[in-house]
Amino acid sequence: MKNVKLEFAQRLREAMQAMGYEPKPSVLEREFNQRYWGKGVTLHGVRRWLLGETLPSQDKLLVLAEWLQVTPQQLRFGTDPSQQVEERHDRWERELSYGERETLDAFLRLPAPQRKVVREVILTFAQVYDRRADDEPSPPEPPAT
Repeated sequence: MKNVKLEFAQRLREAMQAMGYEPKPSVLEREFNQRYWGKGVTLHGVRRWLLGETLPSQDKLLVLAEWLQVTPQQLRFGTDPSQQVEERHDRWERELSYGERETLDAFLRLPAPQRKVVREVILTFAQVYDRRADDEPSPPEPPAT
């Protein structure tokens, strides 16, 4: 499972560098507090953002995004969430067979407690499959010619 806080921290550091700032807590604290209208953040607080330990509140995220000239969605999520939905929909249209769509329709007709059980079973199978895929050795490289 991906760590959203660490991914946010990476995007924050990259956005700072893209704007010509060093991704250091002292720089972030100074620049953020010059722009924020509320109570300023501490050096320790911004350090935790940069290390992926915490996420800023929405009002602080808006200030960061405006300063770093990115959208709040890009900074928080990496991409525009509506774009992610469209990509998922396109993928489902391409990859799901009729039988799989029929199965999903049946799933959607189940009551919530049964959906939860089915979801847990599927996620368990997926975790086992992912672990096995990670354990398999990579195919050998073709010989150089």
